[in-house]
Amino acid sequence: MRSNFTLEFWRDGDYFVGRLLEVPGVFSQGETLEELQENIQDAYEVMVTQERVPAPPGAERQSVELEV
Repeated sequence: MRSNFTLEFWRDGDYFVGRLLEVPGVFSQGETLEELQENIQDAYEVMVTQERVPAPPGAERQSVELEV
């Protein structure tokens, strides 16, 4: 399945740095824009396919309200 995302990118020295706006936490870089696109694909796959680490025994949960 293919989906469209927005890649926001900028130059940082010799590298292109970018992130997916729709998926917080997915950042990457590349020497070329094409390399950035390949690396952002890899970063996305890692983010959405990684297994969640279980909480340690005795961990608690609570609701929290945040200013957004």
